[in-house]
Amino acid sequence: MKQQSAFTRAFWVANTVELLERAAYYGVFIVITLYLSRILGFTDMQAASIAGVFSGLLYFLPTFSGAYADKIGFKKALMLAFSLLTLGYFGLGALPTILESIGLVDYGQHTHFTGLRESNVKWAIIPIVSLIIIGGSFIKSVITATVSKETTVENRAKGFSIFYAMVNIGAFSGKTIVKPLRESMGDEGLVYLNFFSAAATCLAIVLVYFMFDSSHKEGEGKSIREISRALVNVLTNGRLITLILIITGFWMVQHQLYATMPKYVLRMAGEGASPSWYANVNPLVVFLTVGAITALMKNKSALTSMTVGMFIMPISAFCMASGNLMGSAPILGMHPVAFMMIVGIVFQGLAEAFISPRFLEYFSLQAPKGEEGMYLGFSHLHSFISSILGFGLSGYLLGKYCPDPSLLTETEKLTAYDHAHYIWYVFVAIAAVSAILLVIYGIVTRRMDAKK
Repeated sequence: MKQQSAFTRAFWVANTVELLERAAYYGVFIVITLYLSRILGFTDMQAASIAGVFSGLLYFLPTFSGAYADKIGFKKALMLAFSLLTLGYFGLGALPTILESIGLVDYGQHTHFTGLRESNVKWAIIPIVSLIIIGGSFIKSVITATVSKETTVENRAKGFSIFYAMVNIGAFSGKTIVKPLRESMGDEGLVYLNFFSAAATCLAIVLVYFMFDSSHKEGEGKSIREISRALVNVLTNGRLITLILIITGFWMVQHQLYATMPKYVLRMAGEGASPSWYANVNPLVVFLTVGAITALMKNKSALTSMTVGMFIMPISAFCMASGNLMGSAPILGMHPVAFMMIVGIVFQGLAEAFISPRFLEYFSLQAPKGEEGMYLGFSHLHSFISSILGFGLSGYLLGKYCPDPSLLTETEKLTAYDHAHYIWYVFVAIAAVSAILLVIYGIVTRRMDAKK
């Protein structure tokens, strides 16, 4: 039996490459809608739809890629995943360069389109993004499943707390590179940050190849029939599906850091705003608090911890809305919209620290031996649903309440943003309903368990 405080080398290698993957992902994803609109010429709705499907499929596939990873082994799965990610991120950087070379666009401090918006060539981004989706889906299932396999019931909450801290160190690191690139290179910086991400995932390949080795081989070599039977079992688990649907409300709000916040802040507070820095407040808060919060809640059930976090989320969205009601006088040198966005993100980070590690712990305890990859992959289904709904809703709400200024006349600009904060009221309502549903879920499941 492992000592409660001991973690294996496989545990630490998995967490290290997770940090690199998150740095790569968030370095790109925090500005993905800006990249799609400013570099490739997609409209707000098109950019939101592509980003939403990108994020959605990234979280839909882990159940299936996790089942396959259980069969082939986690080391092979990680090598495949990081190879696909490296090719995908390199492709994101290379495509705009190719488009510029054939004269469809000119990049500089501001992008000048010379036929790209009318051309279908920009849709070449889809197969490139597909590589990232497939590679990332393996990471979602395999890393969390490795944490589950390499910990005991006694130290699993602490293990997932460490994992989530590493996730947020990676997220903070990736987002940190975006602001200097945008300031020094203008829109062209949105292109070159993709090469940073490719380098990070390439380094992960090296670490996995030379250092990752797990003694837990349960599930490897399963037949297709066994995998299919296990998939049916997990996909028809009513209790887990219900919890996923409820937690989706939290993630719909959380995803607005990437779907709505960058464009909202730039349009409301001006191009001098720093959405990548504001988004970085989230991983910083999680990193600083997740260990203490997990320790604070160690004698409470995972469901109790999640419920506390869910009731923090409406406060977060309300703070984000309030900035537009405070006029234009600076607060601590910042535009009120930017200042209150940061306040809201602080609350969001606290909510995430209460919810996410314990949610993964909850799912890991439901997973049979040898099926950890599939079950932990299934746990990410909430982000598939919230990405599709959250990004689609974001595109609609931005168009209605905070439209692209380039599409407005000078007269329309005078009043176009008066009700921009209504966007966040929608997410206040979503978060509040989700919190109430989680309370009901807890009451019902406790009664069901009591009867058993």
